[in-house]
Amino acid sequence: MAKIISCTSLGTQSVYDIGLEKNHNFLLENGSIASNCFNKSHSTAYAYVTYQTAFLKANYPAEYMSALLTANSGDQDKVTRYLNNCEQTLDIKVEPPDINRSYVKFRPVVDPERPNRLNILFGLSAIKNVGEAAIENILKAREEGGEFTSLADLCQRVSLQAVNKRTLESLIQCGTFDNLDRNRRQLINDLDVIIPWSQSRAKEKAIGQGNLFDLLGDSKPEVGGFDAVPKSPLVSDFPSSERLQFEQELLGVYVSDHPLKNAEKAAKSHRHDFKRIIEIEKPCKDVKLVVMLTEVKVVQTKKDNKSMAILKLTDIASSKLEAVIFPEAYEKIKDLLIPNSSVILVGKVSRKKDNDELQMIVDEAIEIDYSAVHKPVDEELTPQHLVLIELPINVATDEIQSQALKTMIEEYSSNTVAVKTPVYAIVRGENGYQLVRFGKQFWVQDSNMLVDRMQARGFDIQVKQISFDRD
Repeated sequence: MAKIISCTSLGTQSVYDIGLEKNHNFLLENGSIASNCFNKSHSTAYAYVTYQTAFLKANYPAEYMSALLTANSGDQDKVTRYLNNCEQTLDIKVEPPDINRSYVKFRPVVDPERPNRLNILFGLSAIKNVGEAAIENILKAREEGGEFTSLADLCQRVSLQAVNKRTLESLIQCGTFDNLDRNRRQLINDLDVIIPWSQSRAKEKAIGQGNLFDLLGDSKPEVGGFDAVPKSPLVSDFPSSERLQFEQELLGVYVSDHPLKNAEKAAKSHRHDFKRIIEIEKPCKDVKLVVMLTEVKVVQTKKDNKSMAILKLTDIASSKLEAVIFPEAYEKIKDLLIPNSSVILVGKVSRKKDNDELQMIVDEAIEIDYSAVHKPVDEELTPQHLVLIELPINVATDEIQSQALKTMIEEYSSNTVAVKTPVYAIVRGENGYQLVRFGKQFWVQDSNMLVDRMQARGFDIQVKQISFDRD
């Protein structure tokens, strides 16, 4: 690139937004004279656009950020940066993608907990491995037939050539079906039986061999009905860490939770004065970071063949930084350097010699103590309501239905210590009732969603929430 080394005033002259044919007043380093320039009218136009976008961001932040995210939905790095800006700076909650609510674009939606505020609903176009043809097919089916009631319902109503198995796996793994079925592993396994079943039904319809319900115009599958949807063996869901890893890979961000949220709480409870990566703008000493190790690369030094490590770090705001651990420090802390684990790193920040970028020189690693975050059982708060399930004896004694009921309840329980809702069942027999109390491992955190899920699955049960006051 040529470098301008001098500029000569030519007084008052006409200026243009296009290149000038004749020589102009910029002398270049190679001895030639520049033949075009940008002028005041060009700068004025940019300034006006800047004012407009600043006005929109200040007065209509959810609408502006939705448009910005949609415009950059093909660039996952930018989407990640803008989503973090929403939650960290603008206090705009980003809702995960939903198969029955999301459209191609990101869009503002009313926050149910704060009716005067707007959230941003994730757009389907920003999900990795989900193409335009698949999105168009899904939205068309939803518009024509209403909301999807299950994975099987969707597979029957879309083209499985446009919405292929890889697309469905990505939609499931990032949580798009969570409002229909929260067990993502179960849905992934179900694809192996639902896709062939849906394809077989489509062929039967094409040659006029649909069943009685198809002839009556009701083709929605019923659980346990005449044309029952095939199910794979019941399994427990992916571990929380694996669910979050899928979200990060497919969306660029964590949407249901963040693995560093409890790590930061634990660090604060132990009085660790840490920084966020974005706060580090220049070289500094005595830096402490709460980070996730997204990559750990062990290398050998050329001089004496000793082991050292090069790390890639990310924090709760998804900011990134590279770190180096030299041999002496590496030998002391190598057991804590586990990929995708959370840790507190202590050291200094300097600039790389080759490209002037910031990097951390790690001197110490501290294991995170979560004891202050996870309270012991005897400190748990007393629940204020319970879930009461009424079911007939034939359901309680049916092995398949009992296992399905147990699996659903497990999905809405959690390993975290928090206020949970106890679950009881009343089994109705010929000679009366029997009360069954589920163990604490089956207490649920979201009783409302459990109620909706159980009713949607067609169980012959009644669910009641009974509130009571604490003593």
